[in-house]
Amino acid sequence: MKNPKAKRPASLRSKPAASARTMAKTSLALGISTAMIMPATAMSAENETVLEATKIVDTVIDPNPNAEPNVPYKARTSGDDRHVKPLAETPQTITVITSKQLEDSGTTDLRDILQAQPGITLGTGENGNAFGDRYIIRGQEARSDVFVDGLRDPGMTVRESFATEQVEITKGASSTFAGRGSTGGAVNSITKQATTDLDFAKLSAGFGTDEFRRYTFDGNRVISDTMAVRLNLLDAYREVPDRSPADRDREGAALSFLWKPVDKLDVVADYYHLKGADKPDLGDYINGATGKIVKTRPYLQDEDFLKSTIDTYTLRVGYQFTPDVRLENLTRYGTTRNGYLMTGYRGTTLSTHQGWQDVNYFANALNLHVKQDIAGMKHQFVFGAEYSDHSVTNGLYVNTLTGTTSFPTATPIANGVWRPNTDRLLNRAVGKGPWDSDWNVKTLSLSAMDTVDLTDKWTVFGGLRYDRFDYSNTVASNAVNPLTRSEITYKLDDGLWNGHLGVTYKFLPYANVYANYSTASDFNGGESDVGASCDYGGICVPSVGTASDRVRIFAGSKPEKTQNFELGTKWDLMGGKLLATAALFRTEKSDVMETTSATNYNDIGTINTGKYRIQGLELGLSGKLTDKLMLQAGYAVMKAKILESQNRANVGETLSNFPEQTASLLLSYEATPSFTFGGGLTHSSKKYSGTPEGVAATNLKVPEYTVFDLFAAYKITKQLNARLNVINVTDEDYYTAAYRSGSFTYKGDGRNVRLTLDYNF
Repeated sequence: MKNPKAKRPASLRSKPAASARTMAKTSLALGISTAMIMPATAMSAENETVLEATKIVDTVIDPNPNAEPNVPYKARTSGDDRHVKPLAETPQTITVITSKQLEDSGTTDLRDILQAQPGITLGTGENGNAFGDRYIIRGQEARSDVFVDGLRDPGMTVRESFATEQVEITKGASSTFAGRGSTGGAVNSITKQATTDLDFAKLSAGFGTDEFRRYTFDGNRVISDTMAVRLNLLDAYREVPDRSPADRDREGAALSFLWKPVDKLDVVADYYHLKGADKPDLGDYINGATGKIVKTRPYLQDEDFLKSTIDTYTLRVGYQFTPDVRLENLTRYGTTRNGYLMTGYRGTTLSTHQGWQDVNYFANALNLHVKQDIAGMKHQFVFGAEYSDHSVTNGLYVNTLTGTTSFPTATPIANGVWRPNTDRLLNRAVGKGPWDSDWNVKTLSLSAMDTVDLTDKWTVFGGLRYDRFDYSNTVASNAVNPLTRSEITYKLDDGLWNGHLGVTYKFLPYANVYANYSTASDFNGGESDVGASCDYGGICVPSVGTASDRVRIFAGSKPEKTQNFELGTKWDLMGGKLLATAALFRTEKSDVMETTSATNYNDIGTINTGKYRIQGLELGLSGKLTDKLMLQAGYAVMKAKILESQNRANVGETLSNFPEQTASLLLSYEATPSFTFGGGLTHSSKKYSGTPEGVAATNLKVPEYTVFDLFAAYKITKQLNARLNVINVTDEDYYTAAYRSGSFTYKGDGRNVRLTLDYNF
């Protein structure tokens, strides 16, 4: 955890509640007073001094310690202290979305935030996988590679941004930092923390089309020079545009308490709560014969739901032994409770997709930061130790008929006429059934990193990490019927080595080139939500040899391994106000688990038989282009190729869920000191349905799309601001992901308009 005093001017630390305007006025008054008491002789004509006018400027103090001052669209540093250099000098592609960008774009759910970023797409899963936040980074599965303040956030839950300071997306293999998985990268949300720098409070109220309403509060109170508390609250509801009765309902609270009993010690205690209660919509479907998307109306049933409840408790402790030695510890305990029941429509029939998931997790991370000059070179060491215990239990609901409709399918059309009361066609009574997968992994990790300045121009970063894990996964068949229920437990105890090496050459004071090599690895069964479904990253049982024992020590596979090579350049322009990046990358993943027959949905697999390569170019630009124009822009072009497979027909094919071109743009122009306007663009080329990291051949096409957004903001008074967002201005019909059979295709939101009032006090 960062020292809350770091990166703060000394004047702010000594006067936490003072504003920049007040301090400027005070300095001017002192200067005039001093001039008035100067001896008269000093004011003689021949020695007369002309004093230039002092300009007093209002400065907004950003409570985010990682922000670039006065550049809301640009972060200066990472929220992960292990990246010891500024982002402009870090030899890796890291995209940062700041809280101001989130505000201007109008996006709130993490899924929507990431879907708009280049190189990232969404995926689906068996039974709809409606826990929903399913990310694919540079063509590789990343649904379990989501972190909060540097600690893994397990489970397939709904994630909101009301308490988020910035979102960081690391591209490329990242196991040295993130541990197992993270083959295509990782997502790290940095939360809002209490600060003793200043008091502030902002109340926001939003209203709009489709019954949109959203209320948030963000307030920080400095209790004393050593204590502060920060509170964030959320209450939000909206219907899904043009898909009613589908809707999204959110309630949340985040509390952060900071205590600095002595200068060297800081303690931060956090509590986070989020409750989501949605009526989910599976969108449209693809006609398998024609490959065309068939547009339908929603057929949600009265019983449909998507629920998620998250509670986490976090304690951060940091001690500064000397200016060059700091020890940090982060402890977290959390639970999530997820469940969904969804109705899909295809042709003339309805189908049910459902499941529940309970997650319990504990983690403790210890990092020692040491700065040391050795042989005239400046080293910045980070030594880490981490222990985590993640448990995820999955199951299905038991559905009981309460009417005469046949289950699990029903037809909305009777004799060519739409039946009445289509929200009550299935007539289900729903109860939570027994679990069918009990997934647990305990991991002990040790890491060492060093960033060394060889000269003023050359910097080298090196890192090594070892993860020792104890994995078990008990899978039940015929889980509902106790008479035929059978269980088998798969166990694996092994270790993963991963490394990272980056070299940076600063050929100008504001520009560098870098080369980066990193690795990632994951064990067989690393995904927690799918039991023994090899197709989706669960335990992959070989097609030869079946498990007949109740407990099986599954040591027949090697870890999946990923190597990433990146060559890039970063330019910190406009006095540090604009960051331009470009990177060429190549990722190779080997020893991939494969299924034997995707066309028949056979989850029995072959182990370590696959290999594929992804290569491409990514460009980025963030910050101030002029004093009035801010932007964040990104573009990625990628190619994927399967190099080895147990099915020879797959070799040479591209991957599923893989658009070759993606782009995003967010612009903000300050027309006057009171009026700002701008807009955004999100583009994705076509991709194909299929299982994650699976072959795209014979799968169904998801069309390309380009979506435009607009916003305008007006400062009504010093305290009151208004912002108007128009999302999907052209009302584009677009689709973010499709299930491999085409039975459902997630539909992006239609045009919607919202007005938000922000009151600062």
